[in-house]
Amino acid sequence: MSDQFLFARKTTRRDFLWTSSAALGVASGWGTLGRSARAAEGKPVTLGKGSATYTLDESFGKLPDGKTYGFGCAVVVDSKDNVYVTSRSANAPVAIFDKAGKLVEIWEKQLTESTGYTPEQIKATAHGLYWSKEGDQEYLYWTENVAGKGEARLGARVYKTDLAGKLLYTLGNVKEENAQSQKFDFTNPTDVAVAPNGDIYIVDGYGSQKLHRFDKNFKLIKTVGGRGKEHGLFDTNHGVWVNTLKK
Repeated sequence: MSDQFLFARKTTRRDFLWTSSAALGVASGWGTLGRSARAAEGKPVTLGKGSATYTLDESFGKLPDGKTYGFGCAVVVDSKDNVYVTSRSANAPVAIFDKAGKLVEIWEKQLTESTGYTPEQIKATAHGLYWSKEGDQEYLYWTENVAGKGEARLGARVYKTDLAGKLLYTLGNVKEENAQSQKFDFTNPTDVAVAPNGDIYIVDGYGSQKLHRFDKNFKLIKTVGGRGKEHGLFDTNHGVWVNTLKK
């Protein structure tokens, strides 16, 4: 398959570094000061260069008073262009916005009921999020990091919910197995991706450095990788993606 659909515009290393540093600047202290100065002058804040120039919408994604973002984890968009933002926050672990950036709802109770964790425990383990359309239905796949040790060990799970946050399946560090849960020896999973045929790919990027492939029913198909620098091994396989573009 040609990469023209993935990389319609060839970006040079210089352009990439320029855009990346500009975006990082806005997120950092000096970037905030620069943004404030330009806003005070009534000028729009722009990022990037040339055809990869973007204008910052400062009204997008604002939380109400008393709600705060934590350490950023993931952003996904569903088929209706609703934006799901997860962060390590006890009072706004998931914030959902419409495509204009207006807050739709904040999940607190939904995640507590799905994970069985308190808000503080959710904050300690939150990590990846993946949106998947399977047939006519849409789902979210969540990845948890590890917090605590021994009997108090939390996280090390990947779980699937619908778009309302209803728990459908949990894989990993579960107390007992049943029709909706399965034990699996993750050490510290970081990301998940779902292929068009339903196969589920999970990376244990802060732990074993293995890539696990499951079928759509969470039956293990194959495991590859491990820690190392040789061919076929990984050193922090933090993210995983699957090409879903049709030929």
